[in-house]
Amino acid sequence: MTTKQFITKGLGILLLGLAPLFVVSEQAIAESVQPVDEIIAIVDDDIIVRSELENELMKIVTQLQQQGQRLPPKTVLERQVLGRLILKKLQLAAAARAGINISEDIVAQAINNIAQKNNLGLSEFRQTLERSGISFRSFRKGIQEEIIMQRLQDQEVRRRIRVTDQEVDAYIARQAKTTGERSAYHLQHILIATPEAASPEQMKRARDRAQSIVASLRDGAIFADVAITESDGRQALEGGDLGWRKANQLPTLFADLVVNMERGEISEPIRTASGYHIIRLNDYKGGDRKIITQSQVRHILISTNEVTSNSDAKTRLEQLRKRIIGGDDFEALARSHSDDKASAIKGGDLGWITPGALLPRFEEEIAKLAPGELTEPFRTEFGWHLAQLITRRQHDSTAEIQKADARKTISDRKVAEEGELYLRRLKDEAYIDIRLDNS
Repeated sequence: MTTKQFITKGLGILLLGLAPLFVVSEQAIAESVQPVDEIIAIVDDDIIVRSELENELMKIVTQLQQQGQRLPPKTVLERQVLGRLILKKLQLAAAARAGINISEDIVAQAINNIAQKNNLGLSEFRQTLERSGISFRSFRKGIQEEIIMQRLQDQEVRRRIRVTDQEVDAYIARQAKTTGERSAYHLQHILIATPEAASPEQMKRARDRAQSIVASLRDGAIFADVAITESDGRQALEGGDLGWRKANQLPTLFADLVVNMERGEISEPIRTASGYHIIRLNDYKGGDRKIITQSQVRHILISTNEVTSNSDAKTRLEQLRKRIIGGDDFEALARSHSDDKASAIKGGDLGWITPGALLPRFEEEIAKLAPGELTEPFRTEFGWHLAQLITRRQHDSTAEIQKADARKTISDRKVAEEGELYLRRLKDEAYIDIRLDNS
């Protein structure tokens, strides 16, 4: 992992998925649902009970109603929600087998970030949850599980991804042809999944089903309704909505196709290793070049553990700050004290930082500084930091940055594609016994 990756490991995916929690009252759920703890699914050594499904179902129903989305039959929602619960059980079990543990500090910092994102202090945020009928314990557990599943993907998928120089060069060449044209797309997606070693008969059934869905959509069926009912994709319960994505962040299988699509157009089924995909182009935007402000930053990190408490880490950095203000050399102190070994050997230098590349808390602290100034000690999920802004510059894209962006984009695409395959393998290799009446 690079220094920047070490500092920048973000939690954006958590923030996107948490909005519904602010409006779903667990108390209301408890009052309106009389849980019957019958076993409705066995997932390897774990189980899913009726009350667990009903609670998740109520959350999804509330979310869809707030979005003005027409509700599909309850049996369809049950199937989709149960599928999500099964995948969550499988991922958490895989994470446990892989020895993935999340410290209390990381969870606490994640919750702090969410509270800040909602412009609330931690105590005010907790009170807001409780007034909404959401127990803080339940909310915290959900955050912890999301982080664990993200770490599992990093360990089992992302670290296995390799991007060659040839792939980067080819990507840049292709992008050069579309510079100044469409820069972002809003897509919806339906996946008709197939088994990993699908037979010709299984592939034909999936293809026929996908073609039938395309015909229905082109005849006027509402894409979101069909996605909720038919899609095996992870965004099914969001109506298949992938949101706005920059052109260079589209999945590989969509990138070349959408360039020639028009608003509202439905694609033909697209075959991949995971099944048949159908996309709808909702909208697109044109692109303009932007000059960005980069910051050259260096830092000292003190990690917390069983030996070093939060108080100890903060105190050490306060002492180092006084020494630097008194004339001691930042680089020398970083080399001897920082726990970020990759930057420590460079005197704590993180190089030129592009907006959005650091954790939000880190960027907030740097944004307050004039060149040469030091932050006060501040905390992120990785520990306590003391940072210094060296200078800022206005910068257009260089070949080096272009290649770095291309490499990251290609890597993210591969992670998305391989992540779907990894989840499918988890499911294919598991013992799953579904006992719903409508299964």
